[in-house]
Amino acid sequence: MKKIALAAALAAAFTGSAFAQSSVTLYGRINTSAEVQKIGTQDEKYVLQNNASRWGLRGSEDLGGGLNAFFGLESGFNSDTGAGAGGFGRDAYVGLKSAPLGQVRMGRFFSAIYYATADYISNHNHDTGTSSDALYVFRVDLTNAVQYSTPSIGGFVGTATVAAGEGTTDKTYELVGTYAVGNLHIGGGYSETERRLTLAKDKSVSVSAFYTIGAFSFGGLYERDDFETLNAGRQLGSRDYGRIAGFYTMGAAEFHLNYGQAKSWEGLPNSGAKQYTAGINYNLSKRTKVYGFFTKIDDESAGFYGGDFRSLAALGLRHNF
Repeated sequence: MKKIALAAALAAAFTGSAFAQSSVTLYGRINTSAEVQKIGTQDEKYVLQNNASRWGLRGSEDLGGGLNAFFGLESGFNSDTGAGAGGFGRDAYVGLKSAPLGQVRMGRFFSAIYYATADYISNHNHDTGTSSDALYVFRVDLTNAVQYSTPSIGGFVGTATVAAGEGTTDKTYELVGTYAVGNLHIGGGYSETERRLTLAKDKSVSVSAFYTIGAFSFGGLYERDDFETLNAGRQLGSRDYGRIAGFYTMGAAEFHLNYGQAKSWEGLPNSGAKQYTAGINYNLSKRTKVYGFFTKIDDESAGFYGGDFRSLAALGLRHNF
């Protein structure tokens, strides 16, 4: 009996140690707004709008010697209907990381250049829903990808990504750098995608900066694209795009303004657009906020961005868990 008791105690001790070194976290976001929308010349309509609601799992295990294994699985769902997207179409990756060596991950994940630039300055509703940045075109969801990120070196982190395509999807290559120190964040990078069916190469360079001083936070984004992809039988060629964004914090309230302007594509006349957004957030807690916004997209006659759009009035609630 004593031997059995000792064996059970040792098993419990080792099991407890193993669980203490690993963790899995359930997280997510439910984000829904009620809006009055107007598309082109159509009549106004009342919409309950899902704003990129999601749920996911993140986990890590301490392997000893400063080495950790980690994974991420993330799926989207429609908060207005409850319908799920099926599978883990947003994130599905596994990797290893070390403080002195950086990290490697493999699988499916969003573009690093997007997170370093467009996503970083989209603060009023986290670049979701109808008020998301409609003019930033190089938003890439990478699959079959391998990514390496350096450790932070004086606030600088470099990231290189290869998505080979496996003969069935587009090939994408990215080089991205971010620099964060104090209240300043700078990000930028280069991305190139070779379209599998046409072999057209689409290239993009994006840079952004964001700074907070007191109650004011403001930043900007510049993107230069050069696309061989055809639209309406024409090679798109190059275009320039810029956005400025800022907000003022007063207690639990935030007052947001942003403006973006895309020039016409070189090979497609009258394909430019402008977007205006004004919003108010009120943070009920660190995880929950109510918000309202107005957004407007003025699309030129080529209709490259889907035509004119207005969300004339939007009232929403976002909760993170």
